[in-house]
Amino acid sequence: MQEPTNFKRELGLLDSTMIVIGSMIGSGIFIVSADIARTVGSPGYLLLVWLITGIITIIAALSYGELAGMMPHAGGQYVYLREAYNPLIGFLYGWTLFLVIQTGTIAAVGVAFAKFTGVLIPWFSETHLLFVLFGLKITAAQILAIISILILTLVNIWGLKEGKIVQNIFTFTKTIALFGLILLGIFIGKNSMAIAANFSNFWNASWTHIADGKVISIESLSGIAIFAAVGAAMVGSLFSSDAWNNITFTASEVVNPKKTIPLSLVLGTGIVTLLYIAANFSYILVLPLTGNPDGATVAERGIQFAASDRIGIAAATTIFGDTTAIIMAILIMVSTFGCNNGLILAGARVYYAMAKDNLFFKKIGTLNKNSVPGVALIVQGIWASALCLSGTYNELLDYVMFAVIIFYILTIIGLFILRKKRPDAERPYKAFGYPVLPALYIIIATAIAVDLLIYKSYTWYGFLIVLTGVPIYFLWKRFSIKEITNN
Repeated sequence: MQEPTNFKRELGLLDSTMIVIGSMIGSGIFIVSADIARTVGSPGYLLLVWLITGIITIIAALSYGELAGMMPHAGGQYVYLREAYNPLIGFLYGWTLFLVIQTGTIAAVGVAFAKFTGVLIPWFSETHLLFVLFGLKITAAQILAIISILILTLVNIWGLKEGKIVQNIFTFTKTIALFGLILLGIFIGKNSMAIAANFSNFWNASWTHIADGKVISIESLSGIAIFAAVGAAMVGSLFSSDAWNNITFTASEVVNPKKTIPLSLVLGTGIVTLLYIAANFSYILVLPLTGNPDGATVAERGIQFAASDRIGIAAATTIFGDTTAIIMAILIMVSTFGCNNGLILAGARVYYAMAKDNLFFKKIGTLNKNSVPGVALIVQGIWASALCLSGTYNELLDYVMFAVIIFYILTIIGLFILRKKRPDAERPYKAFGYPVLPALYIIIATAIAVDLLIYKSYTWYGFLIVLTGVPIYFLWKRFSIKEITNN
């Protein structure tokens, strides 16, 4: 039987928007606000961090809309970078995406799914050691994470229709559940003591430095130091708001992509931004922001020191009491499972596009009988599973977040470059607010990147991860040329 050579266009506006929303909402919104609260120290700046993150995400989405309409091809951002600059820059993005951005996120989300499954079924606990493999301690949680990745990989190998059904069901469920949790927090769970404490010190910024779970100093912030703290705090919110660009990877499977993708980007990022800001507003109505790591109660620990940074559970405890752990575990299981489906579905399309350019294994650039890149999905699943076992994916994601921002900046700059290089190219949608809003994004994102280099020293490792792709690129090009010559 001859293998299909073309994708099937089966993703409508609803499906595309569900991929944007579902890929963005994972476990981050239930966790990262604790670290943000320690870094900025005030409810006002906590909300400001999420607001700035939302604004720049929406601006980027508006800019990507033009690129998506102009180049509605499988691979999305990889294609934009290749066309705006050169194949090397495109490859470096695809290489980093495969090495850690996409696969590392899949691993991290998979383990988050397993962690919260362990709340319902203790056998899957992170502390349940099964065996030691080559010095690596393998837990039941890691095995469940791998199983969940393999199941979702198999679903997407069966076809796009199956993948989008899973995506729509889980994204609808978690969006409604998160919205319900927000409403309960605002109207039922609000705490008068927390409200008094938070709104009396709404803009009093401070940076709480901790080591080994203990407070070592509390630094009062003013002037330029506030901007530095806000920038450093945005690592968590940016990570939680990432992956919105995944819909561009699937452009060859979207119905009327020139209109559908730009609209889905705006709708998806807009909805998630509103949910994230509302969730954090709910948090500050339920719990005091400042707290004590040794506090005996959820209120005494506050947002800053929620147990294991699980601020979502801490906030829900005041609403649901003893049933909180079960309710939140189910919500986060649904959220992470749906998130990973979107990541798995979309990521494989980038490796497919790279293989078509002779920059990845040739077999990865083929479609299976269901018109999906089956080999690319399998390779992605294997590497993500390996990262689950390594236990280093969280560190890798921290390292590479700086690189993610740089690639976003390069892509938005690419919008300006392509306006000059291809002034007559068809642009069914033009970036809203061009050139002001895209330029504003570049300025803000660059400031955040510089801030991260100064205040988050590990971000330098992100450079190294990207740079490992340079020799790989030239070796691959040399190998590809030899192969073509021999054939």
